Amino acid sequence: PPPMSSHLRPAVVLLALSASLAFAQSPRITPKGDPSVKADTIYRLAIDPAERPEESSAFLLDDGVVRIEPDGRTSSTYRQIVQILRPEAADGYREQRFSYAPNHQRFTLNWIRVVRRDGTVISDKPTQLQESDVPAQLGNPTYASRKVIRASVSGVEAGTIVDFSYTTEELKPFLAGDFMESWGVSTGLSVRRSRYIVDVPAGFTPRIREQNLNFSRTESTANGRHVYMWATKDLPKIKPEVFASDSNGVYMSVAVSSPTTWSRIGAWYADNARSRYALTPQVEARIAETVKGARTLDDSIRAVHRWVAQDIRYVSIALGLGGYQPRTPAEVLRTGYGDCKDKATLFIAALERFGVTAYPVILNSGGGVRRELASIEQLDHAVAAYKRTGKAEYEFADLTADFTPLGELPFSYQGEFGLVIHRDGSVEQVTFPKAALAGNRTERRIVGTLSAEGLFDGVYEETGTGARQYDLRSAFENPIDSAQRAKAADAVATNLFEGAEGDSLSAFAGKDLAATPRMTVRIRHGKAASMAGTSAIITNPFGSMGGLAGSAREIESTNPRMFPIDAQKIFGFGESYLEFRVTMPEGWRAQLPPAVAAKSVFGSYVAEYAQAGRELLLRRTITGASGVYPPDQVKALTSWMRDIARDDAKLIVIERKPGAP
Repeated sequence: PPPMSSHLRPAVVLLALSASLAFAQSPRITPKGDPSVKADTIYRLAIDPAERPEESSAFLLDDGVVRIEPDGRTSSTYRQIVQILRPEAADGYREQRFSYAPNHQRFTLNWIRVVRRDGTVISDKPTQLQESDVPAQLGNPTYASRKVIRASVSGVEAGTIVDFSYTTEELKPFLAGDFMESWGVSTGLSVRRSRYIVDVPAGFTPRIREQNLNFSRTESTANGRHVYMWATKDLPKIKPEVFASDSNGVYMSVAVSSPTTWSRIGAWYADNARSRYALTPQVEARIAETVKGARTLDDSIRAVHRWVAQDIRYVSIALGLGGYQPRTPAEVLRTGYGDCKDKATLFIAALERFGVTAYPVILNSGGGVRRELASIEQLDHAVAAYKRTGKAEYEFADLTADFTPLGELPFSYQGEFGLVIHRDGSVEQVTFPKAALAGNRTERRIVGTLSAEGLFDGVYEETGTGARQYDLRSAFENPIDSAQRAKAADAVATNLFEGAEGDSLSAFAGKDLAATPRMTVRIRHGKAASMAGTSAIITNPFGSMGGLAGSAREIESTNPRMFPIDAQKIFGFGESYLEFRVTMPEGWRAQLPPAVAAKSVFGSYVAEYAQAGRELLLRRTITGASGVYPPDQVKALTSWMRDIARDDAKLIVIERKPGAP
C-alpha cells in the first residue's frame, strides 16, 4: 500500500567528499557556491572512457552536507558532479527532478550546469524550469501536499560533466525532535570523491549506524557545533549479482537518527489518534447491518474485516498531520474511503463494540526497519492487532490488503518489525508472524487423455495459498461475463497445447476471503504429441529446466563473487507442484526420462516420470528456502543448479507397438 506519510527523502541519493576541507565546521553552501570544494580540481579527476568500457557514467563528486537541530529541523544540501562516459547515459541527466513538501519544507536549486572536462561552461542554468503539484494517481490515489521541480538542461552528451546542487530545509517536523538521514557511500557507480558531513550542536548526540565502511569518520568541535565527516575516494563500480542478499557486506552506508525512542513515537501517535475511535449512531447502525446474520464472534470479526477491507475504498490523505493522524469512523463512513490508519481505526472501534480489545500497529510496508534507530521516518503503514478472550497471542489484520484473508498478512512484512500502540500511549515492539514455507503453495494439474492422433482432451486445475494466492484472486476480483470466460479459457488452453480450445472455466470469487483460490478449465483437441512413423513425441507442458546450466555459467563468470546469496530469491519462500497425468492409447509405451532429485540449502527440486499401464505421469515439485549464505557458497549454488538442469526433457518419445492404434 502507499505510504502512511508523504515525507520522502530526495529522489536522488547523494553521498560524500573532500580531501582538502579545512575541517572545523560544515561549509555554508548557497547558490553562490561551495567554499569547501574547488570545482575545477574535481573536473580534473575526469575518467578516460576507454579505461572503463563497462561504465556509462561515473561520479567525480558525490557530496552531502546536513545540518541538524535537536528539534528535528534540518538543512540538507546534496551535490553531484557526474561525468557522462557513454551516449546511453546522457538522457538520464538531461532532466533532473526534485520534490519537496511546501507546507513544512523549503527547496532551493543552488545550481545546475554542464561543462567540458577542461571546465569550459556549456550551459550554466536550466533551459526549462517548471514547478508543479504532484497529482494523485488513479487506482489507489495518494493526496499529498508536494511539489515537483523539473529542470531541463542542454548540452549533455558523452564526454560532458553535469554539476548540480540543491538544498532541502525541514522547517517544522511532524514529531518534534525526530529525524533520520540515510547515506549510501556505495552508489553502484564508480566514485572519485565522496563526502558526507553531519553538523549538530555540541553536546547533542545523534544515533549513528555505519555499515561495511572500510574507512573511519572524523569528528571535530568548534563554535558550539560538532561535525561528523565521512570522506573517501576512488570507490569502484559495484556490479550487481543475481540472488544477492539485501543485507550484505558490500554496500557501505551511514544512517543518522535522533535519540528519540519507540516509546515516545508510540505516545505521540496515541495522542494523535485518541479522539478518533468514537462511534456515532450512524456508524453503529452500519456495523450492526454488517454483522447481521453472524452466529459467532468469529463470524462478526470476519464480516467487519471484509467490510472495511473491501467496501471502504483505499485513498491516502497525507495532507498536513493527516499523514500521521487517522480520520474518525464517522468521516470514513460518510466519504466511503480511508487510508491505512483510517481503516485500522474503524476496524479497531468496531471490534471494541463486540468486547474485543484491538490496537493500531505502525510499521514499514516493505520491512527492513532498523530497530536501533527509532524514527517515525521509518514507518509508513498501519494495521490492526487484536486479542481474543483468553488468548495470549495477537492476531493481525491489514485492512488495505483486500485480497488477504483474515489471519494472514502480506508477505512483505511477515517476520518484520511492528509497533503496537495502546490507548494510553504505551507500546510493544513485535515481530509479525511468518507463515510456514508450505503455506505458500501453488498447484497446477493437467489430467486427461491422448488420442492416437496426438490430441489431448482433459482438465487443467490451479490452486494457490498464502503468498501464492494473489494472482488468482486478482484475476477473478470481479465477476466475468460469458465472453470473458470463454476468452480466458482459450488463453489457458493454448498456453498449454498448440491449437487447444478451452471451455467450462470454473473459478471462485476473488474477493471471497473464505474461498480457496481455485480455477479449472476444460481443454479440448490440444496438440500434445507429434506423430513420427511408429513413434509419437509428446511435448512436456512444463518445459525444460536445462537453461539453469547456462545461468550457472553466467553466475560463475563473476569471479570472485562479492555478495552473499539469498536463498529466498531463487525459488521464493514457497512450494510449486506441477502434475501432468495422461492416459495414452493401448499399446503406447513412453521412453521415460531419468528422475531428477536435487536438494541443497538453497531449496529442493524433484522431477518424476512414470508409466503405469496406459497412464503416463510427469510430476515436478519445487521447494524454496530461506537463509543467507556467504559468497564462497557460490560453487555449491551452481552445482545444485546444474543438478536441476539435468531435467532437460523437453520432449518424451512414445513407442507404439505394431498394430496399436
